[in-house]
Amino acid sequence: MKTTLRPTLVLLLAASLAAPAAAQRVKLGDGAYWLSTQGSDRDPPAAPNRTAALLATAAQTNQWYSSLIFSPTPEVIYAQPLSVRATPAGLELALPHKEVVPTARGDTEIHYPHRDPLVISAVAFAPGPSRLAKAGDWSIDIDQASGADHVVTTVAHGSPFVWLHVSRGDVRVRLPAAGERLAGSGAEDARMLALQVKGSAYALFAPTGARWEQQSPTEWIAHLPAGRDYLSAAVLPDTAPATLALFAQHAYAFVVDTHVAWHYDAPTSRVATSFEATTQVQEGDPQTPLLGLYPHQWLGNASVEGRLGPAFDTVRGPVKLLAASRFDTALRYTGFVPFWPGLKSDDRLTELLKSDQRSARRMLLENGKGAYWQGKGLQRIATLMDVAEQQGDLAARDELLKLLEGRVQDWFSGDSNKTYFRYSKPLGTLVSYPDEYFAVEQMNDHHFHYGYWIRAMAEIALRDPAWAAKDRWGGLVEMMVSDIATTKRGGADFPFVRNFDAYEGHSWASGVGLGDAGNNQESSSEAVNAWAGLILWGEVTGNKPLRDLGVWLYASETSAVQTYVFDQHHVVFPPEYRNIETSMLFGAKYAHNTWWTDEPRQIKGINLLPVTTASLYLGADPDFVRRSLAELPAQTAVYESRMHRADPPDIWQDIFAETLALVDPKEALAHWNRWGAVEAGDTRSHALHMMLSLQRMGTADLSVTADTALYSVFRNAGVRTYLAYNAGANTIDVTFSDGMHVAVPAHSLVRQTR
Repeated sequence: MKTTLRPTLVLLLAASLAAPAAAQRVKLGDGAYWLSTQGSDRDPPAAPNRTAALLATAAQTNQWYSSLIFSPTPEVIYAQPLSVRATPAGLELALPHKEVVPTARGDTEIHYPHRDPLVISAVAFAPGPSRLAKAGDWSIDIDQASGADHVVTTVAHGSPFVWLHVSRGDVRVRLPAAGERLAGSGAEDARMLALQVKGSAYALFAPTGARWEQQSPTEWIAHLPAGRDYLSAAVLPDTAPATLALFAQHAYAFVVDTHVAWHYDAPTSRVATSFEATTQVQEGDPQTPLLGLYPHQWLGNASVEGRLGPAFDTVRGPVKLLAASRFDTALRYTGFVPFWPGLKSDDRLTELLKSDQRSARRMLLENGKGAYWQGKGLQRIATLMDVAEQQGDLAARDELLKLLEGRVQDWFSGDSNKTYFRYSKPLGTLVSYPDEYFAVEQMNDHHFHYGYWIRAMAEIALRDPAWAAKDRWGGLVEMMVSDIATTKRGGADFPFVRNFDAYEGHSWASGVGLGDAGNNQESSSEAVNAWAGLILWGEVTGNKPLRDLGVWLYASETSAVQTYVFDQHHVVFPPEYRNIETSMLFGAKYAHNTWWTDEPRQIKGINLLPVTTASLYLGADPDFVRRSLAELPAQTAVYESRMHRADPPDIWQDIFAETLALVDPKEALAHWNRWGAVEAGDTRSHALHMMLSLQRMGTADLSVTADTALYSVFRNAGVRTYLAYNAGANTIDVTFSDGMHVAVPAHSLVRQTR
């Protein structure tokens, strides 16, 4: 895949990095960024725990394994179905099991912690500090070097195996308790040691000629033959002899690299993803590896039907084994348009537009002072500008556009030592000041923060493309895009799709990934908002590879949200989990909470906001939406029984009304209070305009697709409304999958019905 950085931006960035240290402010078009912090602002964190080759690349932040490169005391890495931790004693390997944890909220959390691990180490030398030695698209190499000696372990998402190479000598395996040897290992195959230990089953596979020797009830030694430095170790889903035989058949196909590729086929609105593992067979007949497919990969996937083997119970639901080095998935991309179309004059809407326009400057930055809240403010006013324009108030649109451009210039100029952007060469990242939510100190949430900016800047570019051009104020947007969505692998400037986990299909928010439960993501909807921003920016700037990347990320993330955050397929949450959705997704748990409050409305709303034209996926299951919103009164009563109260009591009522409108606009309008609370990324005008639009058009018909990226289809009492937007300079003919054809002039939104 081609990097999203344009050549001009690459040259500018390269020149700036080669500039003398004294030239810390770097011009980029009409804007500028800094190469150093100002005043007492802090630098991004160092990521020293990497080999020399990896230190020459941008740091691999915001991934399932990122704690490895930051922490001097490595955290657990959750690869599902197994977990590992590189420690001074050796490599810990465990099979997490479900734990149900009651909470003060009266509900439960579901944990799959790292417990009672095996510890694998070299006999001839003590392991050195762990370092990241290689990063594939869903696999990593961990090097525990000690001088000239190494133990290198490969770990891959979904794989029940880890693969080790030891520079010299034998291998020791310590158990957490005495283990029972499984039938089928030992006499039948001297290379294999298979044990059941404290309810978990493991199998270790040494080279031909190796000899396993038991030192004590809790310790074994694998005596490796000369010239054969390898060993694989696996967690097992059960203790059946057939399962052990299956694992033995594939134990010597070592994964050495992993690669994901995607393709957006616009004529069919389909997104194809291929997952391919490169292997090296250590001995015996050539074999494929055993890959573990997550629910979003095997559900409804005809290409793997009848080919799946045993399954593991994991925090992500059943992970099913496939004996293959490659598999493919396919998703439908359901589209969106930049804004809701215009409506007939409505006194309520006219009144709200005037009120919101008067308050627009204040609403630009209502809460915090950093890039997150400023980004929310920009997108908030951009959607207000949409409403004014579509309702024919072009004077208000122009006034709001001028307000937006002025605020962006304040930040992008680089003239302020309080609000500015800085590029960090050591880490390979663009950061913003003042720091909010540890976006600098811990590299958190870049896709959330920059997603708002990218979407808002795309909205500006629709009206004023010259101002937003890359050689003027758009250059810094290109850097934001590159920070969260570069497709170049192994580059020094930015890491490959920083926040996105290609195998799990969703993003991670924590940059450093510290904590017992692994990395996490809270606001899946803000991640979706970022990917929608990439699509729109790609369309506006004519960057087709970026547009296609955005489509892949959007389709993948919304599929993962429906599977893991909402469990709409009913394959992930166990009966003990008492909520209809999770609000916080971790590597080893899910919880119904937030980082800042356990107030129910915000817990539920954090995976809904911002509700925009790109939020139609939230209404894909109308019954789910109704059941989810129906939980709020009882959850609020429990919250208030603990002597708490939401402030204001109807906090985010616009978000819930807009979400309900996706499945029942009439009911949403009946419940919405136009003078009630409004979320700081929304306006009353936008909320009402959206609900009135849906009342007219109906709910989204996601079964109908189009051969362009910017489209939506709605159905109301048997009548379909077709929307299509053309960001280009020439008229396009859009064909919908039900046979409808629409001609869309340049820079226009077209609405037709049938």
